[in-house]
Amino acid sequence: MSEFELGKPVPDFSLPTVNGEEYNFENYRKQTGGWQLIIFFRGSWCPACMGELKELEESKGYFQGKNIHLTTISTENLDALKNMVEDHKYTFQVLADENLEVLKKYEVHYHGENAPYEDHGLHGEPAYFLVDEQGNLLYQQRQTSPFGRPTPTELRKIIQYISKNLK
Repeated sequence: MSEFELGKPVPDFSLPTVNGEEYNFENYRKQTGGWQLIIFFRGSWCPACMGELKELEESKGYFQGKNIHLTTISTENLDALKNMVEDHKYTFQVLADENLEVLKKYEVHYHGENAPYEDHGLHGEPAYFLVDEQGNLLYQQRQTSPFGRPTPTELRKIIQYISKNLK
């Protein structure tokens, strides 16, 4: 049974950033205030992920205007993620979870050796977690493939819906 329940706290975690710093979720959440949008993506080799990250970068003004802080996580190695950020000039947080620690804490699907189909080797699949100012879960979605994920436009609609209907 999943520990992820709407309105309940999400797990804290620490991971290296592509900037060479150590990111701690709780510290970042408290420092920035506002909501946090945590997005797990497959890697820089994934065309669907790269399209999504580009759209997220283009949509950053919307998220900033709503005081929503974007953090992305991949199980890809840190050097490849550094190159990706340099090549595409992403300005949001990009973290490397090479040891799958956070992926497991957040119960994100992992395409491992025992996966039922061949697909670019070992990697985490897309997942989305929207967290409020107190660190409580407002929205979650986990994918088992690169398709079916919410687009940045759909994420905006989800955020608008939750903001309007939040008790």
